[in-house]
Amino acid sequence: MIPADKENLDQIKIKAKTLVEAAPWIRKFQGKIVVIKFGGNAMVDEALQRTFAEDVAFLRLVGIQAVVVHGGGPQISAGLADAGIESTFVDGLRVTSPEAISVIRDVLKTQIGEPLAQMIVDADGKAEVFNGETEG
Repeated sequence: MIPADKENLDQIKIKAKTLVEAAPWIRKFQGKIVVIKFGGNAMVDEALQRTFAEDVAFLRLVGIQAVVVHGGGPQISAGLADAGIESTFVDGLRVTSPEAISVIRDVLKTQIGEPLAQMIVDADGKAEVFNGETEG
């Protein structure tokens, strides 16, 4: 066996073990809606993004409807810095000024929501982007 084949076999074994362990949970949540929080810090790692999108697509495949709620702290801070707007925090919570709202809205939509939805679609899942202003 060549090393690449052994590596693939090892990955298959890990996935099979994971599926066996997940089977009771899949049965329990099949046909249900689950809410998943995906934090902004995890969004900076492309491999984690891809794996997360594949996992969300898999949930749909086994009959579990995932609703993803994402953060965006690091991306918002970077977007505000690029716009020359200072990030202010009180007791660990961001205080949002009126001039920051449009930057934050844009970052959450174009840098996080839309790319994440596209990754889920690319992984054969289904995704739509919603926010507090979305109608319907």
